[in-house]
Amino acid sequence: MLLFLPTALAFVLLQTPNIEQQSNGLHGYISYDAEPAKPAEFGVGMGFYSAAWSLIDEPLADFQIGLASGWILPDNSDDKDRPLAPEGTLARTWKERGPTWDSVFQTVEGGLGYWAGNRFRYGPPKFSMNATPQCYDYEVGSPGWSFFYDTQALPDDRLGIAQLSNRLLIPPDALPFAADPKGKFLGYAYLALPFTDPVPSVDGKAPIGEQAWTCFLATKNFKGPIAYYLPETWSKIGDLFHDAYLFGRGLDARAGRMGGGAMEINTVPQLVATAKDGTRYSKLPRLSFPVDAKGRAVLVQDVTYYSRRALYDDFLAWRRGGPAPTGRFKTEGAFVAKLRTHTPGFDQDGQPIEGVASTFDTQVFADNTWGLVWKPGGLAPRGEFPRYYRHDGEKRVAIAEKDVPRETGLREAQFRRAPAGEPFTSPSAGAWTSPGPKSSSLHVDLVDGSRVHYAWYRFVDQPTFQQYAWSAEKKAALQAFVEELHRAWPIDREYMAPPTTGELVALDPVLLVTPPKGFEVGYVPIVTRQEKAK
Repeated sequence: MLLFLPTALAFVLLQTPNIEQQSNGLHGYISYDAEPAKPAEFGVGMGFYSAAWSLIDEPLADFQIGLASGWILPDNSDDKDRPLAPEGTLARTWKERGPTWDSVFQTVEGGLGYWAGNRFRYGPPKFSMNATPQCYDYEVGSPGWSFFYDTQALPDDRLGIAQLSNRLLIPPDALPFAADPKGKFLGYAYLALPFTDPVPSVDGKAPIGEQAWTCFLATKNFKGPIAYYLPETWSKIGDLFHDAYLFGRGLDARAGRMGGGAMEINTVPQLVATAKDGTRYSKLPRLSFPVDAKGRAVLVQDVTYYSRRALYDDFLAWRRGGPAPTGRFKTEGAFVAKLRTHTPGFDQDGQPIEGVASTFDTQVFADNTWGLVWKPGGLAPRGEFPRYYRHDGEKRVAIAEKDVPRETGLREAQFRRAPAGEPFTSPSAGAWTSPGPKSSSLHVDLVDGSRVHYAWYRFVDQPTFQQYAWSAEKKAALQAFVEELHRAWPIDREYMAPPTTGELVALDPVLLVTPPKGFEVGYVPIVTRQEKAK
């Protein structure tokens, strides 16, 4: 999930001269809180099951809403007044986040959603990793690219994700699903695992912790770890800004601080028109939610924090020569959080919206799941967000469709659809080619209408590792361990505990690949390009 995105979009004149398509149609958070994990040892992981569904009827331009997701921050609660965001970083300009800027120092986020930067929209949402290693100066969303900000791959020294799975393609435009998920659940968790040993400070350089935040997925056709953030991704900020105070304060070394989660409503277009009497009205796209037989839209369940006993301890023992663990998260290392919620607020063009709360509200249900309930006599059909608004001075008032004057043309007006975007490309030099892949380029066509090109790299030869001057011994040890992992952990085993209720969503099966002969272990399929399918 993306916390901050500029939304200054030009007005677009539609076929009806009276109607303008504008940005800033809706903003707000539909959120829940989770009780803090106790004791504090439950700070090395977080996971949950989030409902996936088609929030909109068709792919829309300039549209960004994250479905229910979460954030992980390094726990710097001991810092009461010293800035963590150095002068010169983007976050440091957000004065309201001072005096410590701890909430925008580093994050692991991402999740399910629709993003304004998607190049290949197809209707349902997608899943993407994301992290902000350096105070929102840049973001890392896949093994090669940022979080939709650019179609060119990140510079070699900003790559941060190591692909771990040898069975799954990770495209820069995020992971699509096999079909409309219709409220089925995607499970995902981030666990800090010790793929390498910590590195102490030498010659004034920042120390490097051992925590590699590893993303696990739980779907119908794929389960297990897909990729991890190198510890160096978090520690390097101290060296870059020559600030020893930042040493040991990143997610490579600190416990994760994980609260609740939210649907973040960020960039939603609106159609605006003026009636004969001068009153302004606006219309939003249809936003639909997956309502069950009880009238509930269950959005999140099984919010769980993890301690080292869940997997870290067994993982470390395995890397040091012990037996391979199953990979299943142990229940004695899991803390299932109780959820709380509150009525959300929304705004349009920075003006508060009134009337939405009379249509639906959030609720924590008896089984500790969280979602929405619709009220009788609301302004929208059950399972839908109110679409129409009257502009009353310094506020927007939700109204029924029948109360929008016909002469405005809003009832029939349509929003701009999203066209396919420019290809995601990788460079033909540097970390991508030296030492480079061990196979020729291959390609597959995804359900979202894109073609993904990929090549098989030896694990430690993939681009993200090439920025670091590791010894041959360190690389060989990591390579050998990942080969063991590929042998021991299949994609059809439970790692996360299964969801308490509901069914699992299925990924687009074309994303699942089989290593060719000779590449069965120790090699990973790295995406090198994504473009419109021919």
